[in-house]
Amino acid sequence: MPQITLQTFIAAPAQVCFDLSLSIDLHKISTAHTNEEAIDGTTTGLIKLGEYVTWRARHFGIWFKMTSKITSLVDNEYFTDEMVKGPFKFIKHTHTFETQNCGTLMTDVFNFQSPFGILGFIADRLILTAYLRKLLINRNAVIKKYAEDGIGKRI
Repeated sequence: MPQITLQTFIAAPAQVCFDLSLSIDLHKISTAHTNEEAIDGTTTGLIKLGEYVTWRARHFGIWFKMTSKITSLVDNEYFTDEMVKGPFKFIKHTHTFETQNCGTLMTDVFNFQSPFGILGFIADRLILTAYLRKLLINRNAVIKKYAEDGIGKRI
């Protein structure tokens, strides 16, 4: 099963980074290039433990729907979202926030697996790992910008 691990240092308090990471509204901003839209469940504001959101987005020219649920959460420390319905066989994304001297170290551990046996395995290795890594890097860059510039207070 592929795993993507990213670390992003953000010169802002953990609470700010944590809240922006849970923000449905900021997620929409960070994925505007895929026309991602929250269409069911928690569709605006901060998503909370036990809540779900269904996203509709365009990837590779195809429209997809995916429902994720927040399955674990400790304020300002970590949370996990997991796919409960969608195009993958499995997605589990853990976000951790570690306070450091001048800010927060945000770590993403993203585990996923495509369906379709060997074909999914090949797609994961050849296409999807790089594609999903780029999506996460772009998303983290938006969180970093909004947190460090203070724009996040308006989200």
